[in-house]
Amino acid sequence: MNSVVINKEDLRYNIEKIKEYIIKDDKIKLIAVVKSNGYGLGIVEYTNFLIDNGIDYFAVSTMEEALKLRKSGIKEKLLMLSSTCIEEDIRTLIENNIIITIGSKESAEIANKIGQELKQKVKAHIKIDTGFGRYGFVYNNREQMIQVLKPLKNIKIEGTFTHFSNAYYDDKYTILQFERFINCVEVLKMNEIETGMLHVCNTSAFIKFPNMHLNAVRIGSAFNGRVSFENSMGLRKIGYLKSNVAEIKTLPKGFNIGYSNIYKTKKETKVAIIPCGYSDGVNVNVGKDMLRFIDKIRYIANDIKELLKKQQLFVKINRQRCPILGRIGTYHITVDITGKDIRIDDEVVFDTNIKYVDSSIRREWK
Repeated sequence: MNSVVINKEDLRYNIEKIKEYIIKDDKIKLIAVVKSNGYGLGIVEYTNFLIDNGIDYFAVSTMEEALKLRKSGIKEKLLMLSSTCIEEDIRTLIENNIIITIGSKESAEIANKIGQELKQKVKAHIKIDTGFGRYGFVYNNREQMIQVLKPLKNIKIEGTFTHFSNAYYDDKYTILQFERFINCVEVLKMNEIETGMLHVCNTSAFIKFPNMHLNAVRIGSAFNGRVSFENSMGLRKIGYLKSNVAEIKTLPKGFNIGYSNIYKTKKETKVAIIPCGYSDGVNVNVGKDMLRFIDKIRYIANDIKELLKKQQLFVKINRQRCPILGRIGTYHITVDITGKDIRIDDEVVFDTNIKYVDSSIRREWK
């Protein structure tokens, strides 16, 4: 059976490393982002582990994630990072004590109305769009922000934040976004609008720009040790995908393997069939929409290179490096085990990003 193995000690090590990085100022709040099924770790188990290791503030991207945590009994502070103007959803979030994000006139007015109906102050963070083009008040529409936020009587603003679009590569644009955010916050404060704690840093900005930590930082991928640039903090990759050898057979010379017939055996080859493929997260990387133009070109070039030169990927079976033959299938791969002592049911280890492993696959904490 395929499963994701998570090493508790490595995760605990990463948590401590991250805490050490901000320990110089104990006023900085650590917000753990547990979106995408806890970055593949299993959102409930992962969040409980973080709680056991001293973290008490969390953030998610969807209402489903937030409600799953609440229904599991987790009562810690929980911020919904996405803004919405759907009244039913806002009401559900408020009724479940989830801190909402306000990023528009409509969302502010609906939240304020619900707060009045429920006779309570609605906890909220204000989102400022500094150049991402998703949720949030556009940073240069300051007059609109003032007109919307100043009259609110039933909302308690506990924080104000933005999100960087390319902190892992584009330092210049990240600094520009930061300046836009700070200038906008200053205008709000000048107009006696409470901004609460300020937070802009995702994992990349947290490591690269200590001067941007402000009052809080949002940490996600750093906990699992997978960052989009040089790992200068020495974070450990905390998990891996494992499967087992399902079948072994010998193929003759000149035999096609996999879709598109891009690989043909050069000699008689002993192979192992592994019931694990793209649907399980094998060789699935960061989406191409998150890459720079030059990275897209490189990604396409690598795809072509794999097709033309049959560039091989590897797995480990009994700690032996074994090349994958042909293209990776949806649910299966074929591996060359010629000359190796490998048997049916031997464990196969994939160094894959567990964020992209299907949530239906069992998580195994060790």
